[in-house]
Amino acid sequence: MALRTLVSGKTLGALSRLHQQIRGLQTFTLPDLAYDYGALEPAISGEIMQLHHQKHHQTYITNYNKALEQLDDAISKGDASTAVKLQSAIKFNGGGHVNHSIFWKNLAPTREGGGEPPHRSLGWAIDQHFGSMEKLIAKMNTEGAAVQGSGWVWLALDKELKRLVIETTANQDPLVTKGASLVPLLGIDVWEHAYYLQYKNVRPDYLKNIWKVINWKYAGEVYEKECP
Repeated sequence: MALRTLVSGKTLGALSRLHQQIRGLQTFTLPDLAYDYGALEPAISGEIMQLHHQKHHQTYITNYNKALEQLDDAISKGDASTAVKLQSAIKFNGGGHVNHSIFWKNLAPTREGGGEPPHRSLGWAIDQHFGSMEKLIAKMNTEGAAVQGSGWVWLALDKELKRLVIETTANQDPLVTKGASLVPLLGIDVWEHAYYLQYKNVRPDYLKNIWKVINWKYAGEVYEKECP
């Protein structure tokens, strides 16, 4: 059945534009880390980092590229049904790639400033919106520990409200699913693959220790860029 009989003219136009965009995209690749796998120890073991980066993140990228290729093929054939079905795979695997790409930048070895509290604009904003760094950490740890199953806990800038907010997302949903005005400053992965080999099923211990290697410098740079 021709695509024009399956979808409206408006939808057809949207799919056509998406098809053109996909054809112009290169495949996604695994980003390099700015530190060695063992550089975050003892907060996060080198074994976890290697598996997390090489296996889990790579799997999201592989499946994301595959889903985009299938979407390209489906649109070329006018197969709107398959194009729609692929959206969940694109969201999950694309979100996994987006989230992890941020996560690696949110971490730094202690010898390179990991764990050092934010200064300047972001530090002031945290005090203003949460009372103190300690209160922010406590709230994020509580929210992160309470995530049912797998997901993420985020510190974000709401550009519309011009304030810092804490959000959680399920599975690999990127933060943008909670609002287009939200800019991720810091995301903590609370999937078991991020901590189980070291912390077993005690997620709160992982959340307690990860702050020792949080890269607040990166978060501060993003904040100052988005909220000058």
